Amino acid sequence: MHFSKDHEWVEVEGDVATIGITAYAAEQLGDVVFVELPDAGKTIEVGEALAVVESVKAASDVYAPVSGEVIAANDVLSDTPETVNEAPEKSGWFVKIKLSHPAEVDALMDRAGYEAFLATL
Repeated sequence: MHFSKDHEWVEVEGDVATIGITAYAAEQLGDVVFVELPDAGKTIEVGEALAVVESVKAASDVYAPVSGEVIAANDVLSDTPETVNEAPEKSGWFVKIKLSHPAEVDALMDRAGYEAFLATL
């Protein structure tokens, strides 16, 4: 698993990346009440808004940590957005994308690097 400084995680299998927000991000948001995800077929570039998460505290954009084409969105989040809080780095994933630039993953942090980054916040 890889992590961005914007608190997104990426898990890569072959040329497909699963993306979600980290446990830290979910904790900072508070209780998630709504998640807006992109449709399959949408092309996303690094740094673009990928999704919107609304919690009891605020609405926040989720930014793409890698580029590619959305091939699946986690439709479970439409009916049960609290899954993001319950299992942010597992069943609370947001989208799966077919990577257009696999080397972008190399610019992300591993878990130890991410945890060191969190310690600076």
